Amino acid sequence: MKIGFALPQFNNQAYGIAHTATFASAIEEAGGASLWVGDRNLAAVRPAVGYGGQGNTIPPELNASADPFVLLGVAASATRRVLLGSHILIAPLYAPVQLARSLTTIDVISGGRLLPGFGIGWSPEEYQAAGVDFTRRGARMEELLDALDAIWTTDPAQYEGAQLSVPEHHSPLKPARAPRPPFYLGAMSERALRRVARRGDGWLPLVVVPSYVDIDGLVQQRAFLNELARQNGRDPQAIDTVLRVNIDARTSTALVADTIKEIHERTGIDHFMVDSMYDVDTVDGSVEHAREVLHLVDKG
Repeated sequence: MKIGFALPQFNNQAYGIAHTATFASAIEEAGGASLWVGDRNLAAVRPAVGYGGQGNTIPPELNASADPFVLLGVAASATRRVLLGSHILIAPLYAPVQLARSLTTIDVISGGRLLPGFGIGWSPEEYQAAGVDFTRRGARMEELLDALDAIWTTDPAQYEGAQLSVPEHHSPLKPARAPRPPFYLGAMSERALRRVARRGDGWLPLVVVPSYVDIDGLVQQRAFLNELARQNGRDPQAIDTVLRVNIDARTSTALVADTIKEIHERTGIDHFMVDSMYDVDTVDGSVEHAREVLHLVDKG
């Protein structure tokens, strides 16, 4: 199994981002397989839609949020082996040229270790702040993937869609990974899973230990995704999976490790990212937490 960990980015860990390089190198030395960021452009005071598209509240742990691109760049320069991913970037909030430039820079610095994960998000206020139409975010995501593909694989590059327009421009600096970094896509709904099946190189599901662990649901979603992939003329095995494991406060590392092992045994998922932001306040504490998870998983 490959076990990765979230970089210090949210909640109390955000105040320790000056130690990101130390954290990244420590996780690599401990045997971690990957390092990850999320994305929260803002947490509205009075949200119209709540966390994950449910209710009308957002956890206060998301109020403090560091920039995902900067953190990945720091981690890239501080490590040599680990993969560097986003689980997830709210991709439609970004202009395609700027998004491509930031991700290309990270991929080149890291020597091709980038796993860019994208989703459409659930917060109308984040879209309002970016000047983007929340109601058309799914269609914008489709065009954004097309625009990134054009920018990353052609020179000169251009793209013209209903929502996005990229004028023909010189595009000689390409990602280190050819022909482009893989598209990992967050998906839980049927519509989002259909997008993964059509054009995703990877799928990014989520569990929360212990409050939301639906292993049967993961098995069913993956089976559905596989069937959709076949319907689109694709090999389901070509679509990777990285499971995000959020940890509730006051959860034992033994339970986290046992849950990871059970999910692996029942689903075949072999790459996990663990996020301790709800449970651990400091960067040093997050490193120790990661070491213990790695030890317990390996011990099993």
